[in-house]
Amino acid sequence: MDDLFFILLVIGYIFTLMMSSFSIYSISIHFASYGTKLMTFLNLLTILFTGFIYSTLFFFSIVLYPSELLWKVTIVIGFLALGNTGLIYAFLLEYKKIPVISFLCYTTFLGLIIGSLFFFDSIQLINNSSRSFMYLIIDISNVNYVFDERVGLIIIFFLFFMVIYFLYFSLKIYLNSRNKQITKLFIINTLVFCLPIFMFISYVRFSFPIFRELYIFFLWVNYFSVTFMLIKKPEMFLVLTNKIYNINIYHKSGILLYSYKFEHVKSISDSVIWGNILIGLNHILSEFIDKKDKIDVMKTENLDIVVNYNIDFGFAVLVITNQKNDILQKFLNNFTEDFKEQYESELNDIQDLNKIIDITDFKDTKEIIEKNFKVYF
Repeated sequence: MDDLFFILLVIGYIFTLMMSSFSIYSISIHFASYGTKLMTFLNLLTILFTGFIYSTLFFFSIVLYPSELLWKVTIVIGFLALGNTGLIYAFLLEYKKIPVISFLCYTTFLGLIIGSLFFFDSIQLINNSSRSFMYLIIDISNVNYVFDERVGLIIIFFLFFMVIYFLYFSLKIYLNSRNKQITKLFIINTLVFCLPIFMFISYVRFSFPIFRELYIFFLWVNYFSVTFMLIKKPEMFLVLTNKIYNINIYHKSGILLYSYKFEHVKSISDSVIWGNILIGLNHILSEFIDKKDKIDVMKTENLDIVVNYNIDFGFAVLVITNQKNDILQKFLNNFTEDFKEQYESELNDIQDLNKIIDITDFKDTKEIIEKNFKVYF
């Protein structure tokens, strides 16, 4: 059995390094598909922590150089990686909003764990291995780390807290998501992710090496699924709960050139939406008069009104959303540019405010909306 676990551990480690390298390369060349620099950075950080640093430390501390210090560093790096993943979950629910209470709980637990690991006799290494191959320990079940009962209890409570955190946020993301099909995969991934955490809890509690081996195998399986989704479905890692309710395009005279209402809108009444549209329209007209220091977002009680101006062609795009963020702003900028390019002739013709505007000239705008805002459908 030891030979089998040894072979699987070596193959898994090598495959993890290869998968991590490919993922970093793929994300780097398709940077724009991931929405914002921050979310891209956090995903790259997850790959770096889990795929390279943590996996390497784990492999070395079991197969190459068993050491209490190395194992302690491995644990800390693993828990930092958990924190980074938790941050991704929070930002998927609400971009750039850190859950304060959860963050305080995480940092408190992490501080207790680091203090307990490095300032007390917290872990005992039991190394009875004798078989080796090219400096690699084959009988890895004879390499074991036994946790002090108090330190183990802190780690177990911390890991249970993280399991509850991940399940809670994945459920909230699912309930608030505009695309239930995509977030079903997200929930499944979270459930799979909890399995290795429970394996590590079992190892801390009972000190059986089999739980440690099962832990790393399940963790790598989850890691492979996450990196696969990162490459194949980067839209999953956009702000899944961000919703757009209306997109309106106004001429500088105040005439509505085109309006599009998203079909999935159910939670906000028409009166609330149109009240926000009127606020936005009044703002747009005043901004075209005074061209200095334009405000591009107005926050009301329920929604955000995001406005993008094109002064040269005399139109503005107004988006009613539940939350403005960098991803939405990027799509809005692209849409405004595409709209200008497609209707440049028509927009030039209506620069004169005395000229009659035929809004049917802009009837194909839906295609541009679907192109630029496709992840919101």
